[in-house]
Amino acid sequence: MEVLCVIYAPLEVISPISGHPEEHVKGRLVRIRLVSKNPMQSGTDNTNQWQMDFETRERWENPLMGWSSTGDPLSNMDLRFNSKDAAISFCEKNGWECYVEEAKPKKPRVKNYGINFAWNKRTRASTK
Repeated sequence: MEVLCVIYAPLEVISPISGHPEEHVKGRLVRIRLVSKNPMQSGTDNTNQWQMDFETRERWENPLMGWSSTGDPLSNMDLRFNSKDAAISFCEKNGWECYVEEAKPKKPRVKNYGINFAWNKRTRASTK
């Protein structure tokens, strides 16, 4: 009977075992930012996640169809994390240089339906 012994050792950098070619892993710049609000919806659900995007590498136009092509498997990939620290540590484990794009604070606007009928506010511009 054979016994398989597995030793778990913490890795400082996990990019050598990721399976991606070396030219796509080394020297990558990653942007970490808050996920933007969906413009088609009025809610703010899922906007508290942090998104990780890779920089755009060389692209070319496909001569047959005219589509945009790239040889970079990571260019169209984005990852989402629950915290900024988790995204930064993931970049450090993969050996990628990253920068964090902080969100601008939003000033809440008070909008009431009753303001449309206020007697002291001009809500409609005259056409004459």
